Amino acid sequence: MGETVIRELISEEKVCNRINELGAKISKDYEGKELHIITILKGGVFFACELAKRISIPVSIDFMQVSSYGDSRESSGIVKISKDLDEPIEGKEVLIVEDIIDSGKTLSHLKPMLLSRKPASLRLCTLLNKPERREVNVPVEYIGFDVPDEFVVGYGLDFAQKYRNLPFIGVAEEQ
Repeated sequence: MGETVIRELISEEKVCNRINELGAKISKDYEGKELHIITILKGGVFFACELAKRISIPVSIDFMQVSSYGDSRESSGIVKISKDLDEPIEGKEVLIVEDIIDSGKTLSHLKPMLLSRKPASLRLCTLLNKPERREVNVPVEYIGFDVPDEFVVGYGLDFAQKYRNLPFIGVAEEQ
């Protein structure tokens, strides 16, 4: 087994600039309203905190931790909630914040479940999007970057719980 080397894919500066742009757009889109952010743990925390700081309207935040069970290669399509929301979302403007969306399977099950809780609106924001991996079409209103089908780390994304704290987006490569 070789050493893991991280190749920079998106610089810290580009990530920060894009989060500024997303914060401005979200602030404009929800002008005059309050926004409730649901952050998907663990990876979404880094992005959600930086994004929330750049949104100029009132923001509240809550967390969910979800996983799809099945073998290591494929989601079973069953979403298990290991940490549910602390607050009800009925009547709230809700934005789900994710670190990355690839197959779309987890969100295709999570979104209807959250809609059944009767938010005023429910939109999706992701730092990274892997369109090549999409198996289920999930509308994503706010996308930071489209990335190639490579194993990305940093800014909340991990490899065996490591590299989440990198301030840039990198690709983990075995040497």
